[in-house]
Amino acid sequence: MYLLQQGGFVLRFRYAPKFMGFFRAQWLSLLGMQIGSGTQVPSLTITWPHQVAIGKNCILEKGTYFKYDGTWQQGPAIRIQDDVFIGTGCEFNIRESIDIGKGSLIASGCRFVDHDHGIAIEWPMRMQEGPQKAIVIGEDVWIGANVVVLKGVSIGPGAIVAAGAVVTKSILPNEIWGGVPARRIGQRKELGLPVAAREVAELHEYDTAS
Repeated sequence: MYLLQQGGFVLRFRYAPKFMGFFRAQWLSLLGMQIGSGTQVPSLTITWPHQVAIGKNCILEKGTYFKYDGTWQQGPAIRIQDDVFIGTGCEFNIRESIDIGKGSLIASGCRFVDHDHGIAIEWPMRMQEGPQKAIVIGEDVWIGANVVVLKGVSIGPGAIVAAGAVVTKSILPNEIWGGVPARRIGQRKELGLPVAAREVAELHEYDTAS
């Protein structure tokens, strides 16, 4: 029973996704999507493939929704750098642009919306186009589950956003934010890693750069 379950697990979650992901990536590439080497493409929803550019060695989980909210335009407007993780069920609802820096972690259920509806009382809001402004997420950012990031927000390198937050203001590097609306609740600090641990980290950075 163990061997049967283990074999089924490996087949369903390792080999089958790689097999299907290869053909999915080839098809999306033909439609204009940019996909870096080592990035596995799961089942996802995408309106305009040419508006999405994903770097190398990214991990995308099922249910990601890349929604470029507009008619055909030159792209890409959704730009994801190398080594980014995107959890299940994330939505990128983009009209202007979003940039996600290298090595960032985006947990399941996050939403990124770079535009609003107009709210003038003379017309139904569904018929009004509102303001839009790009979203920028720096390198090595950790965004917790079910976070909402709204238009014009920049999140600095190394910052952390707690689960469930609604981010309406920009965040400086290495700050920790949480709440609705999100506010600063802390600051990342050096832990004084032992010499051996620092050497391993520095060696990893050197190998990655080279």
